Order: sequence, then structure tokens, then C-alpha cells
Amino acid sequence: MILFITVVLAAIIFEYINGFHDAANAIATVVSTKVLTPRQAIAMAAFFNLTGALLGGAVASTIGKGLVDVNVITMNTVLSALIGAIVWNLITWWLGLPSSSSHALIGGLCGAAIGTANGDWSVLKWSTGLWPKVVLPMFTSPLIGFVLGGALMIFLMVVLRGFTPRAVNSFFGKAQLVSAAWMANSHGTNDAQKTMGIITLALVTATGAGSFDTLPPWLAFLHTPTFGAVPIWVKVLCALTMAAGTAAGGWRIIRTLGHKMVKLQPVHGFAAETTAALIIQVASHWGIPLSTTHVISTSIMGVGAAKRFSGVKWGVVERIVWAWVFTLPATFLLSYLLVRVERLFQ
Repeated sequence: MILFITVVLAAIIFEYINGFHDAANAIATVVSTKVLTPRQAIAMAAFFNLTGALLGGAVASTIGKGLVDVNVITMNTVLSALIGAIVWNLITWWLGLPSSSSHALIGGLCGAAIGTANGDWSVLKWSTGLWPKVVLPMFTSPLIGFVLGGALMIFLMVVLRGFTPRAVNSFFGKAQLVSAAWMANSHGTNDAQKTMGIITLALVTATGAGSFDTLPPWLAFLHTPTFGAVPIWVKVLCALTMAAGTAAGGWRIIRTLGHKMVKLQPVHGFAAETTAALIIQVASHWGIPLSTTHVISTSIMGVGAAKRFSGVKWGVVERIVWAWVFTLPATFLLSYLLVRVERLFQ
């Protein structure tokens, strides 16, 4: 029971870090275009992350049972996965790099599972889970974000040719409030669901191990014998934690996405946020644990390139891409080593 509580606390810490690490996803553009002040933007993002987190459960199901063989999972497996993801998130946050919290968690889960299985790679559900829902979207979603963001920006540039810059800024300053809110809501439907899946995995593991057999009646809600709908208390806990983390802000990453990569006007922010929100919403519907960071970053790149290709600061982009490349293997290795070290002391 103590180990289960430790796992839940680690999941809460991860979700809180996810909130402030990925806060920039929803608000970097609306802050950089000065449509909202930072405080207003964070409050809005926290609220809509909360509403999004309470919707659906397809992504949680994928994380909980769709990526690794749940029969090999122990509480130490889940704890090691979370610690690996937390460490990587803190490193990239400190460096101001918008890396993927989603891939950090997935890499950690896979590494910890293989460590628990003594190096047996067959515990990974490659053909039914990892390939179609993680690896393939890891490459296709940034490309779609870049192309779709650029295409939408070009379309808007053609449509708005006859309007004055003042009129365009005035209209899209208001429209960007809607697109930023949609982006924050979409982020909640995908990212918060991942921690819900991890806690549900821990619940199922603890139930199967008999950890809850002697619980008093008032704690009976902890019993989770199957991967049905995510327990409501798990949803509320994750939603509120992510909202709190978002409210704390993530200024280092906000500066990278909103200021260092490309200079944006409200119309560009609207195009980037609308593109990213649409992609993430579709992915959430199909249970794909998408990297919201990758999608919004490449949408901003696509919008910036449509505006002026040389206007994108490609040196900053290169640093971001390297963080993406290393996230899965780094967290995989961290969590694998944590499991193996823990085995030495058993």
C-alpha cells in the first residue's frame, strides 16, 4: 500500500511538471502576440486544460494497457517509469527546450517494462500499440503540423490581402482567444489522459497483487479489477493537478516557442493554434498519445515559414529537434537502469 501511495505521488508530481512544462503549448503564441498578458493566458490555459482533462478516456486506455504487457508490470515498474520521465522533463525545462512529456512517459514505461522482464523485448506491444500509436505519429504529426500550419497561413494571407494590418490584428486578436482556448482544451484531452492511464495501470497492478484486500470499506473505491472507464477520482485528481501545474507557468519554454523561434502576429498565432488543436483533438479521439509539444512547435514553424522562410530561427529549431530525438531513448535508459538497480537491492 505504501508503494502504491508513492507511485500516485510520483504520478501527481509528473502531472504537475507536465502542466508547467507544457503550459507554453497553449499560451506561447497568445502571449507573444500580446493578445493576453501572461497571467491572463495562464489562467485561461489552466481552466481549459481542466475541462479537456475531464473528457474521454481513449488515450488513458492506450497508456494503461496498449503499449506493454501488463502481466509483467509491478509497482516498481510504474514508479521507475515515472521517475525517468520526471528527471528528463526537469532537465529539458531547465534548458528551455519544449520536449515531449508524452514521449518521456512512454519511453520510461517501455524501459521499465523491459528492465522488469529481464531484457525480454517481447513485452512491448510493437505492432498493435507502439508502432501505430507512438512511433508513426511521432514522425507524421510534426510533418502534418508544419504543412497544415503553412497551408492555413497561406490561405489566410490570400483571403486577407485587401484588409489593413490594423483590421487584421483587431479581428484575430479576438479570434486568437478562441483558438488558444481550443488548444488548451485539446492539450487536456491528450496529455492529462496519459497520467490517468499510468495511475489506472498502478491500480490494476496493485489489485492483482492483493494490495487492497485488507482495505477498510471507505477505501473500497481503490479496487480496479479491469481497465474499464477510468475511475472518476483519478480523472479529477489528474485534471486538477495539470491545471495547477499550468497555472505555475513555464516561462523558459514560453520564451523559446513564443519569442525565439519566430516573430508572430495575432493572425499567425491563430493559424498555429487552430492547426495544432485540430490535430490533437483527432488524435485524442483515436486514443493516440500524441506529443502536443511537437505539434504546436511545428505548426508555429509552418506558419513562420509561410510568412517568410528565413524568418524562422532554424538554429533554435535544431536544438528543439535534438531534444525530441533524445527523449524516448533517454527516458527508456533512465527507467531501465532504475529497475535494474532496484533489483540489486532485493
